[in-house]
Parts: sequence; structure tokens; C-alpha cells
Amino acid sequence: MTPTKQHKRETFSRFMFRVFMILAGAASAAVSIELFLIPNNFIDGGIIGVSLILDYLFMSTPVLNFAIFVVILNIPFMIFGYKYIGKTFLVSTMIGIVGLAVIESSLHHVEAITTQPILATVFGGLLLGFGVGLVIRNGGSMDGTEILGILLTKKLPFSVGEFVMLINVFIFIWAGFVFGPEQAMYSFMTYYIAMKTIDAVIQGLDETKAVIIVSDQYDEISDAILHRLGRGTTKLKAIVFEVDHNAFITIMNTHETRGGKFKNAIH
Repeated sequence: MTPTKQHKRETFSRFMFRVFMILAGAASAAVSIELFLIPNNFIDGGIIGVSLILDYLFMSTPVLNFAIFVVILNIPFMIFGYKYIGKTFLVSTMIGIVGLAVIESSLHHVEAITTQPILATVFGGLLLGFGVGLVIRNGGSMDGTEILGILLTKKLPFSVGEFVMLINVFIFIWAGFVFGPEQAMYSFMTYYIAMKTIDAVIQGLDETKAVIIVSDQYDEISDAILHRLGRGTTKLKAIVFEVDHNAFITIMNTHETRGGKFKNAIH
């Protein structure tokens, strides 16, 4: 009987490193929210966006603010996340959300860095995306809509990304009624920049190319590439179509390529 393979438990030093990175991400997001987004009436998507709108609507009630809303609104999603995704995810998410709330609250009396819309959009989006990306990369989340998307898309004909985007469309429409159409458009630009930054942080900046070739003459193409391509990809398509002009080629970007022997083999 083959013994059951046991997963290694996370070491304390590794856990503390993850906590540090999650809090660093929460700090980056908090700076973006308090010093870039709120002073310009910009929002992000998801729970953060809803919390920013509610913060604006209840600004006359100091007890109800962004920090309170972002924690309360995320609680149901954290519960679902624990049930379906696991304890580690729950702990990491709690650290990220509470860290975001505490740090954002401590910045209330700090003067806004800029009130120029374009600067607030670009740098607010970059800081927010960097922070959220760090939290996600270290096993947590600061947006319950993604958790809801993971759970609901198992029964709906949508991907998680499509579900989150659908939710955000309604959030930005709501923002248009609350802040005005111009602020809503700037908010969407901020969201787009943040999403691209999140992708870069999660996937890494070390980008390489992956190629898929579909052909009936795969043996001849494989042999030609092996012996004639060398270290460059500029000849790749020419070599393939020389052997089979009906071949199908897809070239895509990849991230975080592992394996020292092949990392620098293609330029």
C-alpha cells in the first residue's frame, strides 16, 4: 500500500514573510485610496469601489467610513472563502483587509498627493494594482467579488473574469450617478491601469514567448526547427511555412519561465 503523501507545513519564517508582503500590499493600496482616489472622487471596481461610493454617500457620518465598509462587505465572502478555498486563504485575506482598513484610516489627515485627474488616475492605479497584486501573490485577496465569481461561475456560463467585469460595469454606472460621468470615466481608467499592474505583479515581469504549431508534417517541422533555428525566433515562421504552408501557428506571451537550461536559449 502506497503511503499518503503529506504536504509540508508552512514554516514560521515563510509565514511571517508572507504577512509582511501582504501588509506592504495593503499599505500601497491604502496610499492609493486615501491620497489619490478619495480626494479626486475616483473609485476602483469590486468591494473597494462599492466601499468608496458608500464612504462618499455617508461622509457626514464619521462612524461609517471606507475602512468600516471594506471590512463589513468582505465578511460574507471571507466566510465563503474559508468554506470552499481554505484556512490559509482566509487568514491571508483577513490580514490584507484589516491591514488595508487600519492603514487607510491612519492616513485620513495626510494631504492628498495630487488633485490632477490624469496623475491621480495613473499613479493611483499603479499603486492600487501593485498593492492588490502583492496580496494576491501571497495567498490573499482584498476583493470579495472575485471569491463570489469563483463560486458562482461553477454553475453559470461565465468565467471569473467575465463575472467580475459584469459586476464592475454596474458599479461604474452607479459611480456615474453619484460622482458624475467624468469621474466615472477616470475611475474606469484607474481600474484598467490597476488590473494591468495586478497582472504584472502576479505573473512577473520576465516575459518570454510560447509557440504552438499545428501541422500534419510535425516530424519534419520539429527536425527543421531543431537543426536550423538556433537562438533566434525571427526565422521560426519562415522555417515552419517552408515545410508546410498550411501550418497553424500561435505565438503568445508567457511569464515566470522556470528552468535555467532553456531560459536564455531563445532571444
